[in-house]
Amino acid sequence: MLIDNGESDAQLALAAARAGADVVRDMYGKSLARFDKSAGDFATAADLAAEQAIVGVLREARPDDAVTGEESGSTGAAAARRRWLVDPLCGTLNYAVRNMLVGVNVALRTDDGITAAATADPFSGEVFWTDGRRALVRNDGGDEELTPSPESQLVDVNLDPPFPNAPGFRAVRLLADPGFVRRFRPRVVSTTLAVAWVAAGRRAGYVTDGDLRDSVHFSAGIALCRAAGCTVTGIHGGPLHTGAGGLIVAADPETHAALLETVGNQTRRQA
Repeated sequence: MLIDNGESDAQLALAAARAGADVVRDMYGKSLARFDKSAGDFATAADLAAEQAIVGVLREARPDDAVTGEESGSTGAAAARRRWLVDPLCGTLNYAVRNMLVGVNVALRTDDGITAAATADPFSGEVFWTDGRRALVRNDGGDEELTPSPESQLVDVNLDPPFPNAPGFRAVRLLADPGFVRRFRPRVVSTTLAVAWVAAGRRAGYVTDGDLRDSVHFSAGIALCRAAGCTVTGIHGGPLHTGAGGLIVAADPETHAALLETVGNQTRRQA
């Protein structure tokens, strides 16, 4: 795929995510080699092939930029002013058992933060993308502005480790909190495609623990939600990437306040 070097970073992110999504879709359902990474975690041949396709698009258009890929690690200067963050297949276990809930994430981190990002859904054909100012979804060649909404009351909770804020906070306890279940309907889809869904109005919120700075998994979704006007903070309501870490993304301030109160209930009980 040839990309004009004058093309915007956002369009490049979109093209790269789409290239990865094409690979993921084409390899779906095949018998794929698995490569163990850590306890309970692995990559498949599709992860590696999708990352290769994404990095190839980025390298052709921006050969001087640094890249951090989930599978291939970091290349380029450690202190590079421009670094692409690549998650070629978010939801590998879903994919390996032929569950189509997966996403492909590409984001550009510069001195000004995440300035371009895209999350592709390989099976719907949608690509959620942002240039740092607008948040849109491209489908069938057209773009539509993303509009967050709390109407669904659906909140995704990430239950995958690590859990750096335990025992004070554990995401799994949200599912048993009376206040949470009275107001929201929990979901666990195990892919950061769900973060993009908050920006698109398909989810009311998303909660996860962890240090998300320069995350290949979360950077694209966070950028989409910020550009769409969602409320985005750390797990205890502070600025993102400070303090205890973690993430609360909500479609509106009211939903965010309710999620923050529920998280705070855990901390108070553990004190």
